[in-house]
Amino acid sequence: MDNQYINSLPLPACTLNPDGIITGANPLMKNVFVYEDIVGYNFFTIAGFKRDQLMKANEEEMILDRNGKLFKLWINEDAKEDEDIVVLFDEATARESFRTKLESERAVIVYINIDNYDELIASAPEDFRRLIPAQIDGLVRKWGDSFKSPVISTGEDRYVMYTTSAHLQEMIEQNFGVLDEVRGLETQIDFPASISLGIGMSSLSLIESSELAEAALELALGRGGDQAVVKTDDGTRYYGGTLQSLEKNNRSKPRVIAHAMKALIEDADKVFVMGHRWPDMDSFGSAVGASAICSFLGKDSYIVIDKHNEALDTVYDKVADTEEYNIIKPERALRMVTDLSLLIIVDTNRPVLIESPELAEVCKNRIIIDHHRLAADSYQNSAVAYVESYASSASELMAELMQHFSQKRFITKLEAEAMLAGIMVDSNNFSGRTGVRTFEAASWLKRGGADITEVKKFFQVRREDFFAKANAIAGAEFGDDGVAYAITESATSNTQITNAQVADELMTVKGTKAAFALGRNERGQTVVSARSLGAINVQTIMEKMGGGGHFTSAAVRTDDPLAEVLARIKKLVKEYFDKEEEERRRTMSKTQEIELIR
Repeated sequence: MDNQYINSLPLPACTLNPDGIITGANPLMKNVFVYEDIVGYNFFTIAGFKRDQLMKANEEEMILDRNGKLFKLWINEDAKEDEDIVVLFDEATARESFRTKLESERAVIVYINIDNYDELIASAPEDFRRLIPAQIDGLVRKWGDSFKSPVISTGEDRYVMYTTSAHLQEMIEQNFGVLDEVRGLETQIDFPASISLGIGMSSLSLIESSELAEAALELALGRGGDQAVVKTDDGTRYYGGTLQSLEKNNRSKPRVIAHAMKALIEDADKVFVMGHRWPDMDSFGSAVGASAICSFLGKDSYIVIDKHNEALDTVYDKVADTEEYNIIKPERALRMVTDLSLLIIVDTNRPVLIESPELAEVCKNRIIIDHHRLAADSYQNSAVAYVESYASSASELMAELMQHFSQKRFITKLEAEAMLAGIMVDSNNFSGRTGVRTFEAASWLKRGGADITEVKKFFQVRREDFFAKANAIAGAEFGDDGVAYAITESATSNTQITNAQVADELMTVKGTKAAFALGRNERGQTVVSARSLGAINVQTIMEKMGGGGHFTSAAVRTDDPLAEVLARIKKLVKEYFDKEEEERRRTMSKTQEIELIR
């Protein structure tokens, strides 16, 4: 391509041969590169681009920053990999500056919620009942003022704040310091005050930003509160989350949920009940409880299970042998489902974990009963969603709901035992994530005929699994940071359960802050169980690996090699401690500044 052509162009332009060598350049190129003569230079070296990137310049915006100016790159439309190409430089400094300004001023909506407001006020001494909300109000408004963002009260425990994208970036850089300030208030009660922030930013409209903010706040509350969740068109990010979920004293919600469930079940032609893939005791126990509710209301119900672990064999066989429950495969359920069918999902709220995502897609009406923290990919817009992260288990929530369906106790001995087993598994025999309501649910199941001796039989393991557990504990690695790691050598369908038991046992060792037990299941996947006593949020660590769970109990299943997974966990744990140390130093520095001012 001759120089006469590029010299006639009104924009800086140059030609490249297939090797990226500049073979010609018009005089305007001096506005782009400071070199006297760029002919003979390798374009990709001086521009910092690769050839395959340049070939997509017409489809994907490429901006070159040179001499304090910004240039949008274009190439000739008929450009081919093995031929000379023409590169044009369209100055876009003003346009990009205006775009940056627009982006920084994009409207952001922040919904602010005082967590557990009723419990906070009810538990506080008389003198603090008005003082605590007033202090929180002051901190929230002062925080908004620091970003020149108005804060408007919309209720006793709710605020809305309007800000910009630039200020949101500042908030993120400061890690939403208002969360720490509220948590540091003196409440004179046995739990700290906390707030949750739901932040929405969309390029589409203010209505879309508002909907994103609402969804973000719901997500923050569903994950236990004391955190900020930012939802944008690009995805969801989490900040904070240092407190465990607080058990709620409000007893009206289960009654409202039970009433809504009753209406949906009665309107359905048939009901499908489904938990997560490879169900555990809690998933199965809560499914049996949901089936019992349907039977009481005179509706046909079907428990959908494809495969289960050997650890579930005893209770599964006992339930199946009664022939009073319809346990079917997902394939059969898909053939039976109609527009009037109802799906009850238990012990999970994420499509990636459910037994049959296809069935969930087909069923128009959906109920979710779960105790896991919400995630960005959790089901949205369900007819009824009873997701309480404070609860020990889905079986606990199901037991509460069953009590609101009739004054007459309609649960059978086997159903009570299956649900009690679910509570015991997920609470580690009532030693973790338990509250008053956990024991009340267990007490109700006991009165319903549950026999602890029979329940214990559900937990008996094979000798091979017992030895695998003992060997993993014996070979555990204890770090100086108080974190323990163990490897389960056997690769069976029970590996995840064995890992959970190993991690629980490691937490009984003095000085242990967290424990991670890893192993391979019978499908060759790496499965991890994580536990802590509250000093470390293992949920956030497992979430970064694609898993999830609770503040003190979480897990993940991945196809990555075990050694790689272990190395990544150790790296994430180190980052967690480094971030905590950085936050501690920042807080100390801030405290010292306040003392100096005083």
